[in-house]
Amino acid sequence: MNILDKIIEHKKEEVTRNKNFVSLHQLQQQENFNRQVISLKKVLLDETKTGIIAEFKRRSPSKGIINDQADVLDVTTAYTKHGASGLSVLTDTEFFGGAADDLLKARVNNIPILRKDFMIDEYQLAEARAMGADVILLIAACLTPHRVQELAFFAKSLQLEVLLEIHNETELQHICDEVDLVGVNNRDLKTFSVDINRSVELSKQIPADKIKIAESGIDKAETINIFKQAGFKGFLMGEHFMKFENPGEAFEEFVKKLKQG
Repeated sequence: MNILDKIIEHKKEEVTRNKNFVSLHQLQQQENFNRQVISLKKVLLDETKTGIIAEFKRRSPSKGIINDQADVLDVTTAYTKHGASGLSVLTDTEFFGGAADDLLKARVNNIPILRKDFMIDEYQLAEARAMGADVILLIAACLTPHRVQELAFFAKSLQLEVLLEIHNETELQHICDEVDLVGVNNRDLKTFSVDINRSVELSKQIPADKIKIAESGIDKAETINIFKQAGFKGFLMGEHFMKFENPGEAFEEFVKKLKQG
């Protein structure tokens, strides 16, 4: 059993437990459930923005602890202040050290927020809405094309935007009308090896009406420029900033280099 399989097995147990703890009706009563969402699509289409979706991530199965001292409010506020187009917040506890409370705290920032988790059930989408997320992630590697469409359809009913993550040519078939953004993860979720050419190779096969996002393995401004030339509008980055003692400062310096061209 690879790490992705382990995560999904645990996620099934987690969802069942959460359903018994907080009902769907209770989620719908929470303050953020009916807030006006902020469109990540619109922000990424603004050429004056950085296009960076800056991520808050404490640890990962492949890297272990990345930064367990950083404060989510301080970091996401700095990301926002220095030009992030959006935020990505890990809410998985078991494997990434995240929590729903992280996203709730980050919600003070007035930019789009992606709930980064392994979504397998409609209940998790309602959770995301209650947390204050604007975008949810669907990972093709752990869902069938039909299931992607079902979950994406439900997300749209909640006014959430949908980012579909793919890793290879076979997963292109998971793209459907209900998907707003397509992310190409340069990291293989089964082996956790990174190949930054993955995004460029797949970019031409992604439908033109889908906003393209490059994910993982981005640590240089030059890499973003390569992805821009391939038609990408968004760049999901987390580990590169989080490995510094002060991720906000690291992000600020990166944006300065990006603007210098």
